Amino acid sequence: MSGVATTGGERSGQGAGGSVRRHRLSTRIWHWVNAATFFVMLMSGLMVFNAHPRLYWGQYGANADPAWLEIGSDGGRGYLRVGSAVVDTSGVLGTQAVDGGVQRRAFPGWATIPGSYDLALGRRWHLTFAWLFAGGLAAYGCRSLANGHLWRDLLPARRELGLRHLAGEVVGHLALRFRRGEGAGYNTLQKLAYLAVLAGLMPLMVLTGLTMSPAMDAAWPWLLDLFGGRQSARAIHFVVAALLVLFLLVHLAMVVLAGPLNEIRSMVTGWWRLPEE
Repeated sequence: MSGVATTGGERSGQGAGGSVRRHRLSTRIWHWVNAATFFVMLMSGLMVFNAHPRLYWGQYGANADPAWLEIGSDGGRGYLRVGSAVVDTSGVLGTQAVDGGVQRRAFPGWATIPGSYDLALGRRWHLTFAWLFAGGLAAYGCRSLANGHLWRDLLPARRELGLRHLAGEVVGHLALRFRRGEGAGYNTLQKLAYLAVLAGLMPLMVLTGLTMSPAMDAAWPWLLDLFGGRQSARAIHFVVAALLVLFLLVHLAMVVLAGPLNEIRSMVTGWWRLPEE
């Protein structure tokens, strides 16, 4: 959600023309590496999901077991089923038009790595970049703790958590009112969103991914107890991925609304031009 009232939180100096040193080198490197890693993991993960496009709760799940989510096809019709609700997704999910025919696949080839169905290669892509994702998150977390970024820039103050203050920020976001000048730092909604992603969704993605590994289950059997079974971990993994995609879409929308050139420049060079009062 870098956009509305975006960060001046990592300022380390004032530059010419009302610019501030906005992002440290460690943040900028992690941001771009993590962005590329996330897209590869997402697309390869969709390929892995195509092998069995159903989600269950508990330890076990197979074709004969009731799934709470399913993407499939019925004849030439594609559908998404969540519980008892069914949505026709023909042409997008479940079925796609390919070379004058109908392809029956949960997610289309343009959204997966590789583009053609190959479960083994999809798993290799996913697992390779999973270690880069987990290692980058651990390195960024340690660095942010060491330099104080997490509690200095992302931890909300007690006064910021008041209902009146939060309600005012929600209204400001909905009205697209941008903060200006020296006040254009992280607002409370941004802090809470970034904390939820960095300290919640991303670690949860790593832990549920580890739970799906039989080798990790043997080494750390408490993971199965923590998530209620391997199939529950798979379902949570998929839901968290969807939430991260939603966060990314909001993040990109806020970047565009706040001024993409200034926002992107700050994540490349570290310097961000303060919006005029």
